[in-house]
Amino acid sequence: MDAERQERATETIPLFPLQTVLLPGATLPLHLFEPRYRQLAVDLLTGAVPDRRFGIVAIRTSAVREVEHVEHVHGIGCAALLGESERLPDGRFDIITRGERRFRVLEIDISRAPYLVGRIEWVDDAPLPPAAAHAVHGLRGAALAAHAAYCAAAWHRDTWAKPEPGIDSGALSYLLAADCLLPLADRQELLEETHPLRRLRLVSRMLRREAGFLSKLRAVPAPPPELIQLGLPASLN
Repeated sequence: MDAERQERATETIPLFPLQTVLLPGATLPLHLFEPRYRQLAVDLLTGAVPDRRFGIVAIRTSAVREVEHVEHVHGIGCAALLGESERLPDGRFDIITRGERRFRVLEIDISRAPYLVGRIEWVDDAPLPPAAAHAVHGLRGAALAAHAAYCAAAWHRDTWAKPEPGIDSGALSYLLAADCLLPLADRQELLEETHPLRRLRLVSRMLRREAGFLSKLRAVPAPPPELIQLGLPASLN
């Protein structure tokens, strides 16, 4: 019986290791040029991979030249839903993905398909008790204020807007982080945090820190290295 429950609790999905972190609710453009990931795009579009979903995981270190083992990537990744796609004349693809549910990588299979395939289990937030309502209100306000301070320091006034009211507290921290250029380590820490209140505290602290740096330097943040070329993340695979 335990074995049956374990089997139902895990799934296999294609994996795309990158030098960036996809957050739930965030969009991520990808330029697929290697043959194995061109094939992944074809499989997503034709239904060979169901639901147009695959997993994005961050590579642990740039010293890894070829991802083959679980130890080569961060343990928590994010499922990506394929949205718009364009196949270029030479067979490359430009696609837009949107982050969905988080998962933990249990195993990586390098022989099942041209691209990596992972056995994963889904990771959800811990439920908030009713008594946490007061704390949620205060933390939401602090996170929104930190986001406004960051955006005021980083962007022109007409290039950002406050999040719409009523966004779920669990999703709010991801939305605020996705709107800002945070280091990979920060984004991974937010992705791995399963308590919504702690995640709101984390994003508030990160955005206040970054806003302070920008104010002192009087400079706009530079895009992370993986976003410089063509505005697209680089892959080592």
